[in-house]
Amino acid sequence: MQVGDRVRVKNDVTVFHFPKKKNEPVNIQGYEGEIIKVVTEWEGRPVSANFPVYVKFDVDKKFYTHMREDELEAVG
Repeated sequence: MQVGDRVRVKNDVTVFHFPKKKNEPVNIQGYEGEIIKVVTEWEGRPVSANFPVYVKFDVDKKFYTHMREDELEAVG
């Protein structure tokens, strides 16, 4: 997976920072978005992030979250 790829959430993933529903659990399975960043280094040093894929989702407000590669599938 690379920056700019279109992806869809393929597993049950519950988030608590969804726009307009702060602190409420929201399942984002099936949501589509675009990969904005893949975190592999920090301040020039390699890191092994638990959720390295940063995704911007297409919802009424901008919604971003960090995810694992195995939670996503390519679209198109």
